[in-house]
Amino acid sequence: MATTTAEETAAEQVHEKAEQALGFVPNLITEITDENPAVADAYLTSQALVEEGGVLSAAEQQAVILTVSSYNDCHYCTKAHAVAGQQAGLDAETTATINEGGLPDDDRLRSLVRATRRILGKRGWLSDVDEAEFADLGLERPELYEIVALAGIKTISNYVNHIADTEVDEPFQT
Repeated sequence: MATTTAEETAAEQVHEKAEQALGFVPNLITEITDENPAVADAYLTSQALVEEGGVLSAAEQQAVILTVSSYNDCHYCTKAHAVAGQQAGLDAETTATINEGGLPDDDRLRSLVRATRRILGKRGWLSDVDEAEFADLGLERPELYEIVALAGIKTISNYVNHIADTEVDEPFQT
């Protein structure tokens, strides 16, 4: 009779969580789970908390995630979130524009992409002028803090993919 270690049980739970959230277990989650199930669980749990309780719409969150992933030059996440972005309502042109470093045509998305790039570029050190500019565009601290949260969450996956050179899953090959 085989015994199950705590680490194997944790890995199984993470895979179940990924399956429920995404419909399959992406290579990224397998990679993280194989090395450190706690990190995979933290990644999935924090992503779900922001998706469910954030102030940004699903499409807006995906625009921010795409911006972070392209800023960090993540081969895996730019493809995965181009697909997820389209599923959330972003058109193919918008996802391509963000991934290529451009600004979307939509005013709200353009503001979110600008704010995300500025937060990343300044490592969060926004000036009063920055905050006033974003407030004029309808981005107050709740939106800015969500951008920071999404940047933190995506940095986990972006950097893991850099280290592991994670193979992009078939569903993300577009």
